[in-house]
Amino acid sequence: QVQLVESGGGSVQAGGSLRLSCAASGYTHSPDCMGWFRQVPGKEREAVAHIFPASGRTRYSDSVKGRFTISLDSTKSTLYLEMNSLEPEDTASYYCVAEANVFGCAWDRLIKFPYRGQGTQVTVSS
Repeated sequence: QVQLVESGGGSVQAGGSLRLSCAASGYTHSPDCMGWFRQVPGKEREAVAHIFPASGRTRYSDSVKGRFTISLDSTKSTLYLEMNSLEPEDTASYYCVAEANVFGCAWDRLIKFPYRGQGTQVTVSS
């Protein structure tokens, strides 16, 4: 059974940094794409970052581009989200997601990828 377990969330002041980790296990083969989305209670999910492990190709939402970096350590089966220059607007629960089928890897499907972790809270104070 596929499991994604996030860690690394916390509270930080504006301008600070955090690194989120997502440990993946239970795959019969590596996922074709992985990513992160975030959600604030009462608001819709927002896709944040997306990576294709095979090519290393990445994509970011406009709101985090230039500040966040997604990466994957295949040897550790761990996905990361390095978050710099954090802003209060980045406060949300962050979820790690994965898709095993490349045909389901479109950016606009990220928030509905079939495998999802339990989330980790990020709080940025001004």
